[in-house]
Amino acid sequence: MELPEKLKTIRKLRNLTQQTVADKLGISTQSYAKIERGETDVNLSRLQQIAQLMGIELSQLFCLDEKNVFNFTASHFTQSQNVNSLSTEQTEYKPELEKAHLMVEQQQKEIDYLKQQVSDLREIIGLLKKASEKNLKELPQ
Repeated sequence: MELPEKLKTIRKLRNLTQQTVADKLGISTQSYAKIERGETDVNLSRLQQIAQLMGIELSQLFCLDEKNVFNFTASHFTQSQNVNSLSTEQTEYKPELEKAHLMVEQQQKEIDYLKQQVSDLREIIGLLKKASEKNLKELPQ
Protein backbone atom coordinates (compact mmCIF):
# COMPACT_ATOMS: atom_id res chain seq x y z
CA MET A 1 0.00 0.00 0.00
CA GLU A 2 1.42 3.37 -1.02
CA LEU A 3 1.64 6.29 1.42
CA PRO A 4 -1.25 8.30 -0.12
CA GLU A 5 -3.55 5.26 0.10
CA LYS A 6 -2.47 4.69 3.72
CA LEU A 7 -3.33 8.28 4.59
CA LYS A 8 -6.75 7.98 3.01
CA THR A 9 -7.48 4.65 4.70
CA ILE A 10 -6.51 5.88 8.15
CA ARG A 11 -8.43 9.13 7.67
CA LYS A 12 -11.57 7.21 6.77
CA LEU A 13 -11.13 4.80 9.68
CA ARG A 14 -10.89 7.83 11.93
CA ASN A 15 -14.13 9.18 10.39
CA LEU A 16 -12.39 12.38 9.32
CA THR A 17 -13.14 14.33 6.17
CA GLN A 18 -10.45 15.75 3.94
CA GLN A 19 -11.69 19.20 4.87
CA THR A 20 -11.33 18.51 8.60
CA VAL A 21 -7.77 17.25 8.17
CA ALA A 22 -6.88 20.14 5.88
CA ASP A 23 -8.30 22.69 8.35
CA LYS A 24 -6.31 21.19 11.23
CA LEU A 25 -3.17 21.23 9.08
CA GLY A 26 -3.80 24.81 8.00
CA ILE A 27 -3.93 23.97 4.30
CA SER A 28 -6.66 23.96 1.68
CA THR A 29 -8.84 20.91 1.14
CA GLN A 30 -7.53 20.74 -2.44
CA SER A 31 -3.93 20.64 -1.18
CA TYR A 32 -4.70 17.80 1.20
CA ALA A 33 -6.64 15.93 -1.51
CA LYS A 34 -3.53 16.14 -3.71
CA ILE A 35 -1.51 14.53 -0.91
CA GLU A 36 -3.98 11.62 -0.69
CA ARG A 37 -3.93 11.20 -4.47
CA GLY A 38 -0.13 11.21 -4.52
CA GLU A 39 -0.02 14.28 -6.76
CA THR A 40 2.30 16.23 -4.49
CA ASP A 41 5.40 15.46 -2.46
CA VAL A 42 5.01 15.82 1.28
CA ASN A 43 7.87 16.92 3.50
CA LEU A 44 8.71 15.09 6.71
CA SER A 45 7.38 17.77 9.05
CA ARG A 46 4.00 17.73 7.26
CA LEU A 47 3.91 13.92 7.53
CA GLN A 48 4.62 14.23 11.25
CA GLN A 49 1.69 16.64 11.57
CA ILE A 50 -0.59 14.27 9.68
CA ALA A 51 0.50 11.26 11.74
CA GLN A 52 -0.07 13.18 14.97
CA LEU A 53 -3.50 14.29 13.76
CA MET A 54 -4.39 10.67 12.90
CA GLY A 55 -3.22 9.54 16.33
CA ILE A 56 -0.38 7.33 15.14
CA GLU A 57 3.40 7.39 15.22
CA LEU A 58 5.19 8.47 12.05
CA SER A 59 7.02 5.13 12.01
CA GLN A 60 3.68 3.31 11.96
CA LEU A 61 2.62 5.35 8.94
CA PHE A 62 5.63 4.10 6.98
CA CYS A 63 5.31 0.45 7.96
CA LEU A 64 1.59 0.01 7.35
CA ASP A 65 0.96 -2.56 4.65
CA GLU A 66 -1.22 -5.53 3.80
CA LYS A 67 0.96 -7.88 5.88
CA ASN A 68 0.31 -5.99 9.10
CA VAL A 69 -2.71 -6.43 11.29
CA PHE A 70 -4.42 -3.30 12.59
CA ASN A 71 -6.60 -2.78 15.60
CA PHE A 72 -8.36 0.55 15.54
CA THR A 73 -10.26 1.69 18.57
CA ALA A 74 -12.05 4.93 19.22
CA SER A 75 -9.22 6.35 21.27
CA HIS A 76 -5.97 4.90 19.91
CA PHE A 77 -4.26 2.94 17.19
CA THR A 78 -2.21 -0.17 17.82
CA GLN A 79 -0.40 -2.33 15.35
CA SER A 80 0.67 -5.93 15.51
CA GLN A 81 3.55 -6.80 13.24
CA ASN A 82 3.37 -9.34 10.43
CA VAL A 83 1.55 -12.41 11.71
CA ASN A 84 2.77 -15.38 9.68
CA SER A 85 -0.12 -17.66 10.51
CA LEU A 86 -2.61 -15.04 9.32
CA SER A 87 -0.88 -14.55 5.97
CA THR A 88 -0.70 -18.35 5.59
CA GLU A 89 -4.43 -18.64 6.30
CA GLN A 90 -5.17 -15.84 3.84
CA THR A 91 -3.22 -17.66 1.12
CA GLU A 92 -4.80 -21.01 2.02
CA TYR A 93 -8.38 -19.71 1.84
CA LYS A 94 -7.94 -17.34 -1.09
CA PRO A 95 -9.42 -19.72 -3.73
CA GLU A 96 -12.40 -20.39 -1.48
CA LEU A 97 -12.92 -16.68 -0.90
CA GLU A 98 -12.74 -15.99 -4.62
CA LYS A 99 -15.29 -18.75 -5.26
CA ALA A 100 -17.58 -17.31 -2.59
CA HIS A 101 -17.27 -13.84 -4.13
CA LEU A 102 -18.21 -15.23 -7.54
CA MET A 103 -21.20 -17.02 -6.05
CA VAL A 104 -22.36 -13.85 -4.33
CA GLU A 105 -21.96 -11.88 -7.57
CA GLN A 106 -23.98 -14.49 -9.46
CA GLN A 107 -26.70 -14.49 -6.82
CA GLN A 108 -26.83 -10.69 -6.95
CA LYS A 109 -27.27 -10.84 -10.73
CA GLU A 110 -30.11 -13.33 -10.29
CA ILE A 111 -31.74 -11.10 -7.66
CA ASP A 112 -31.46 -8.09 -9.98
CA TYR A 113 -33.00 -10.14 -12.82
CA LEU A 114 -35.88 -11.26 -10.59
CA LYS A 115 -36.48 -7.68 -9.42
CA GLN A 116 -36.70 -6.61 -13.04
CA GLN A 117 -39.14 -9.46 -13.74
CA VAL A 118 -41.33 -8.39 -10.81
CA SER A 119 -41.27 -4.80 -12.06
CA ASP A 120 -42.24 -5.91 -15.57
CA LEU A 121 -45.06 -8.09 -14.22
CA ARG A 122 -46.41 -5.21 -12.13
CA GLU A 123 -46.42 -3.02 -15.22
CA ILE A 124 -48.26 -5.71 -17.21
CA ILE A 125 -50.81 -6.12 -14.39
CA GLY A 126 -51.37 -2.37 -14.38
CA LEU A 127 -51.93 -2.35 -18.15
CA LEU A 128 -54.33 -5.30 -17.90
CA LYS A 129 -56.31 -3.55 -15.15
CA LYS A 130 -56.63 -0.43 -17.28
CA ALA A 131 -57.72 -2.46 -20.30
CA SER A 132 -60.21 -4.40 -18.19
CA GLU A 133 -61.70 -1.23 -16.71
CA LYS A 134 -61.96 0.29 -20.19
CA ASN A 135 -63.71 -2.83 -21.53
CA LEU A 136 -66.14 -2.86 -18.58
CA LYS A 137 -67.08 0.76 -19.27
CA GLU A 138 -67.76 -0.04 -22.93
CA LEU A 139 -70.12 -2.93 -22.16
CA PRO A 140 -73.82 -2.12 -22.63
CA GLN A 141 -75.70 -1.99 -19.38
